[in-house]
This record gives sequence, C-alpha cells and structure tokens, in this order.
Amino acid sequence: MHEYKAIVRWIRDGAKFTDNRYSRGHEWVFDGGVTVPASSSPQVVPAPLSRPEAVDPEEALVASAASCHMLFFLSLAARRGFVVERYVDEPTGVMAENPVGRLAFRQIVLRPQIEFSHETAPTAEQLKALHRDAHDQCYIANSLRCEVVVE
Repeated sequence: MHEYKAIVRWIRDGAKFTDNRYSRGHEWVFDGGVTVPASSSPQVVPAPLSRPEAVDPEEALVASAASCHMLFFLSLAARRGFVVERYVDEPTGVMAENPVGRLAFRQIVLRPQIEFSHETAPTAEQLKALHRDAHDQCYIANSLRCEVVVE
C-alpha cells in the first residue's frame, strides 16, 4: 500500500466570509517542499475571488492524468528498448452533467507528441501498444470514473 499526503492551506483575508465574497486563493504544500499557488477555477468563481494565475483542482486533475500516463509510457518505452527524446502533451478535460445531473469530468483527452531516437522508433502498432499498456497501468486513470482517451 502507498499513501500520499499534502497540505491544503487557506486563510481568510479579512473578508466578511458569510457574504460568499472571500478569496478562493490557497496553497498546496507537498512533502518535497514545493508550494503551489491554488484557487478555484475562474470558470467557476470569477476573479478577483479566484486567482486565474494559480492552479485549480480541475486543471490539476487533468495534468495528473497526463503526467501519470507519460511516466508509465516512458518506463515501458525504456524497458522495450525505445529511446524517447521528447514527450509533450496538451491534455484537455471536459466537464458536463453526469447521468444524475451533477457536473463531473466526462472525458480527459491526452494528445501526446513524442519524439523517439531515429535508431529506436517504434512501429505504429508498437506505439499503440505502449499507449494501451501505459493507460492500463496508470494509477490515476484506474481511479477515475471518466473516460481517458489517448489521441
């Protein structure tokens, strides 16, 4: 079993609070010492109550899914003898009402662009298998209810 922890810290900035006009800005602190500015999404709570320059939980989830897929992909490629030179993804998460009428992620689409060393580039079928296997092993994808698609 693995356990992961973080600190999520919010402090009232003197706003009245009960009028719902308080800052949603907060921070995430991770065990390695990294502190990340966080906020509600400005798509949900407009600025200035949210902080558009901060990471919101929705985009963090999308990035986590893409990062997890990438890390498994890189590991599998290395084990299979393919040298990856560069991996860039621009994932998108789509939220919509779920069958019970609640807003939820319905799909996360990964769009990895991968450059391999010319001597070790996989065939199209091998590349498809790498993505399939990375998806099957990804902890985040295995934890989500929404569909995760690799384009």
